[in-house]
Amino acid sequence: MRRHRNVKIVATLGPASSDYDTIRALFEAGADVFRMNMSHGTHDEQRERHALVRRVEKDMERPIAILADLQGPKLRCGVFSAGATEIEEGQDFRFDLDETPGESHRVCLPHPEIFAALKPGSSLLVNDGKLRLRVKDCGEDFADCVVEVGGTISDRKGVNVPDVVLPLAALSDKDRADLEFACQLGVDWLALSFVQRAADVEEARDLAQGRAAILSKIEKPAAVDAFEAILEASDGIMVARGDLGVELPVHAVPPIQKRLIQLCRRAGKPVIVATQMLESMIESPMPTRAEVSDVANAIYDGTDAVMLSAESAAGQYPIDAVATMNAVAIEVEHDQTYLDQVDAQRVATRSGVADGIVAAAREIAETTDIKAICCFTQSGTTALLTARERPRVPIIALTPLRDTARRLCLSWGTNCFVTPDEVLRFKAAVVSAARAARSAGFATEADQIVVTAGVPFNVPGTTNILRVAPCDERQIFATDHE
Repeated sequence: MRRHRNVKIVATLGPASSDYDTIRALFEAGADVFRMNMSHGTHDEQRERHALVRRVEKDMERPIAILADLQGPKLRCGVFSAGATEIEEGQDFRFDLDETPGESHRVCLPHPEIFAALKPGSSLLVNDGKLRLRVKDCGEDFADCVVEVGGTISDRKGVNVPDVVLPLAALSDKDRADLEFACQLGVDWLALSFVQRAADVEEARDLAQGRAAILSKIEKPAAVDAFEAILEASDGIMVARGDLGVELPVHAVPPIQKRLIQLCRRAGKPVIVATQMLESMIESPMPTRAEVSDVANAIYDGTDAVMLSAESAAGQYPIDAVATMNAVAIEVEHDQTYLDQVDAQRVATRSGVADGIVAAAREIAETTDIKAICCFTQSGTTALLTARERPRVPIIALTPLRDTARRLCLSWGTNCFVTPDEVLRFKAAVVSAARAARSAGFATEADQIVVTAGVPFNVPGTTNILRVAPCDERQIFATDHE
């Protein structure tokens, strides 16, 4: 099934999308990657969803990526004697380690790590930022605050600490168990929450042991500050705008989104824009104009993928939400403004032979009548470098490794094919590429394609050859004499 767009769509699975027919319909509507949110559902439920996606993959004969999104540590206040209380602007309020139920002037905050990092002037946000308090004085077991924005505070509401780096690991005990479960299950990507530093990513990578690619969620100011180091340590990035918009001024998020996308593209690593993209479609079959503009702007920015959360996991119109994203992407990508912006954002990177090969492939494809760029890849690097170029013709990624094909489903413009056997000679590579281009409807026998590969074959990081080839196998065999 050929996609008529390059940006990818990530759809979250949940109660509204837990049966075979719905998951298949989501794929047919445009979903390329399915996200399992480890914050919700049991391991048995996630195992069943994973199996259904793999069944759809087999029936549709096309690789599908599965992303397991780890919950991360959750910081919450304790309980109140009345279940809730009102706090008013200007009043004093204390957080401490005393487990006694809270009152209008105090509540337990059972996280000594927070007190260890706080300092006078630090902010504490409660209930997704609806309540804001400023620290006046603090110690190892308390924080005396003044309320800057009041309201109702109730049992176990989430607490955010935006302006300090917390001495907390990104992986809780639950996350470690979920990570091992997901890797044994066979997911393709692991999304890591609560990332504050590159060391958080390395810890997850050590635990994954190569069984899944690591995608870092940027949802804290500390992660924005340390972004370049985090990007270098990661295989991909998610711009998690919901939490960013809580811990940072909301007007700061759009420029951060644009900057992070540009840095990801320069690095040749996939980036997802996520959170509240079509939020109204949880209850409505039609999105708002602002939501459509939000999705479109992320695509104009050059993101690899856009993501649906509750819209597809728990909403009333999951298939409509995917179809809407698909339609927006197709419309944007046919706009000349989009094409101009993609070209303007391209940064020449010539650090090696592979960079030169993929740049040449794009230039040849765009100046002659070439129908597709076909790249043979073991690790996926060649396909990622090709996607970084954002060519105006389709990218066909061919690999003998199903895991590589699945992971590349998150990358801009890549159409992934698993070759039956490892290719040992370049003529066989060209023939396989021509067959893939024809079978998927990208080209006919009368057309030409660009083929990139590495010699010796099946060795990661050896892209060193480029050929303009006919899609007619008779011409291939007539001109090659291996």
